[in-house]
Amino acid sequence: MASDAARGPRAHQRRGVGGGAGGGRVRPRAWCCSFAGAPDSPDLRPLPSPSPASAAAGRKLPPKSPSAPSFHGSPTSSRLAGLGGLIDPRRILSPGRVSPIDPDGVVPPSLPLPQPAPPPPAAAAAVVAVVPAEQPVSVSAAVAAPALVAVREEGHGGGVALDLRLLLRGRDGRCVQMELDSRVLCGCSAFFAAMAPGEDVPAGDGGKRIEVDGVDNLDAFRAAVELMYEPDPIRWLAAAGVSRAIDVLEVCSSIVFNKGIESCLAYIEAVPWSENEEEKLKNLFARFTFDEAVSQDILARLRPQSWKSSDDLTVHLIQSVTSSTNNGARKDMQSLVNSLLSKSSVYQKDTSGLNKESLYQICYSCLESLVDLFEEATESTDHPGQAMVVRGSRPLIERVSSQAENLNWLVDILVNHDMAEEFVELWAKQERLIRMHGQASPMIRYELSRISSCVFIALGKGKVQCRGDVRSLLFNRWFSTMLLDFGWLQRCSKGLDIRSLEENLGRGLLTLPLRQQQSLFEEWFQFYATKGAECPNLIRAFQVWWRRSFIRSSVEHRS
Repeated sequence: MASDAARGPRAHQRRGVGGGAGGGRVRPRAWCCSFAGAPDSPDLRPLPSPSPASAAAGRKLPPKSPSAPSFHGSPTSSRLAGLGGLIDPRRILSPGRVSPIDPDGVVPPSLPLPQPAPPPPAAAAAVVAVVPAEQPVSVSAAVAAPALVAVREEGHGGGVALDLRLLLRGRDGRCVQMELDSRVLCGCSAFFAAMAPGEDVPAGDGGKRIEVDGVDNLDAFRAAVELMYEPDPIRWLAAAGVSRAIDVLEVCSSIVFNKGIESCLAYIEAVPWSENEEEKLKNLFARFTFDEAVSQDILARLRPQSWKSSDDLTVHLIQSVTSSTNNGARKDMQSLVNSLLSKSSVYQKDTSGLNKESLYQICYSCLESLVDLFEEATESTDHPGQAMVVRGSRPLIERVSSQAENLNWLVDILVNHDMAEEFVELWAKQERLIRMHGQASPMIRYELSRISSCVFIALGKGKVQCRGDVRSLLFNRWFSTMLLDFGWLQRCSKGLDIRSLEENLGRGLLTLPLRQQQSLFEEWFQFYATKGAECPNLIRAFQVWWRRSFIRSSVEHRS
């Protein structure tokens, strides 16, 4: 028929693939994809052969000018191109009306337009619902009505026939149509092999058709089908990226595309993941079960083989920090561990708490090192310059400062995890350190008062609840040393909040029995009278003690 003749060359140009003049071989794509789910527009349908009457009438029209421009931007340009010489090229199309202009002033008779060919009979839709793998999959296939079918020849007589049309419909309303080689599709996927039309369906006119409705991720489904025809799937996945590869892996699992699953897992295991991609993988592995032989490497990255408590590891990190000899690195590691232990940290997952015994073992070790260093410092009291002598590789002052900083850091950790009560008692019983405090140089001994400051601040804020006898012992042992070293603490605070120390030192002192408060306030008053600013300002706490001890008691006696 004339319509077939008109359609043949155009179809050949669109679908034909041949070798080059030099015998070079061009690899054809084994599938064809388009987003057009609707049938062709009537403007693009081939016109039927003209009747003899209309042909005779057409010969009376003026010949078509070879230089007449084509109006490709016009909505009816395709209709004009299809009619050929039936319409004068100089007819001007204006919006809302048509004004024919004849060069001789004669209006040519209007010709009836040929009727478009009737559409082919409706195809019997093939509907397949894609559901998660753990649920049964309903599969059905039907034979479509005759449609366009492309046959691509490859090489020396070999051929790949695009004998199956796959139509994918997404939940978002989009549609993807792919023309595929059914042998490759069914050979790669057991899902499509179970639903493909039988061999008795004629393939010459595109008789095989599969439709899949309700696809969640249309792009990933199409990419999984494309992956079946890729000679180098790893390179293709590398260009797509990790996130897209995870989506394709999910589709490959749904359609039982084993080779695609292996390729996706091999690529995903070999590249780094972001935290979002890691969570995406965990969700996928929770919903799908993969062969252990091909997924064990990814599982090793997602789940450790031997679970170890994060608390034990944290204690090990704390021990590494306290044994560090690099001041800059130690501060960086302290900040890192503090962020890990913070209650608001995203890394804090285990609420069971740290190992208390292990933490106190580290405290004992630091205290023993501090005692040894002060013994070394007191040996050089007759020669003050020896305090700067280097024993090993670091000066004595630097080593003392490092151990004092370690203990301050440990006290903060214990306080934040409600485990500092035992340390208060432990610090109150350090008789050797208190004895050596009076013999050591002020440049070294004030480091001990820095540790006492952290303990006093915790008591004054109410973060540590100790027995009365422990609080009394602590103030009896370390309050006097605090008065002596306060000037050094002001000059070398090293991050210590002096105002907070003064306020909480007074508040902690007010928790003692009134008789003991009187003794300590009298000592402070005498020291403050001589040292002034070199002594902590406890005036507000002193006033509170005075009102409690004398003014209120006198009122009670009168009543």
